Amino acid sequence: MASDPSPIVGLPELASRHIVGMRVDATSYSDAATRISAWAVDGGSRYVCIAAVNNVIASRDDAAFRRLMNDADLVTPDGKPLAWALRLLGVPAAQQVAGTRLTEVVCARAAVDRIPVAFYGGTDEVLRDLGERLRTRYPGLEVVYAEAPPFRAPSPEEDQETVSGIVASGARIVLVGIGAPKQEQWMARRRGELPCVMLGVGAAFDFLSGHKKRAPAWIRGLALEWLYRLVQEPTRLWRRYVIGNPRFVALFAMQLLRGRSRAARAA
Repeated sequence: MASDPSPIVGLPELASRHIVGMRVDATSYSDAATRISAWAVDGGSRYVCIAAVNNVIASRDDAAFRRLMNDADLVTPDGKPLAWALRLLGVPAAQQVAGTRLTEVVCARAAVDRIPVAFYGGTDEVLRDLGERLRTRYPGLEVVYAEAPPFRAPSPEEDQETVSGIVASGARIVLVGIGAPKQEQWMARRRGELPCVMLGVGAAFDFLSGHKKRAPAWIRGLALEWLYRLVQEPTRLWRRYVIGNPRFVALFAMQLLRGRSRAARAA
């Protein structure tokens, strides 16, 4: 994992592997929520990436993005393919830790632990419905800040207003839903500025607010949620899935073959 300037006592070391050059940690919903809660109470500045195959491909193509992913405090396997890859790399208990479900688990834990949270992303309507639904589902959840950023790069002044607003709110967990790779880049830039745990949750705001329908459980169980989303948003997602997924399979297969070849030579 990334170097930790202030380790939290009681948090065990995670098994991690590099998948096509990008680090992924073998965690669970409970373990990830426990870490996020402990870090939030500690008051440090950290960020958590919820990684899908798309993150791996972006890391492969962009060294700067790969560095910021590998420097994250926690990288969860959002999609089943990354959990499967961890198992093939020697972590048999690895499991999927998806962004939408992790958002729910973190909010439930924050409500119990009385940790104030912030939302950054989506639209005003999405944030309104998201807040209402989560407060109803998790009584005691304290949402102290919510901002729908513009659909363009914010100006330096707008960026500073956001940072100042989050700091002033007292939020200790910031859920960031502006999509990859923007959310990971945003969090990496904010490390050291925000005394919070930042969690990049992708499309979770849309799903949990009810503004987008998530794939049925049986489709998710077959690891076909990507196909469901592609049918819903073909123009935006075709390149990610039609080109990115086969590239991932080929690159990871090469990684496995190289690893086995080295093991055979060493035997």
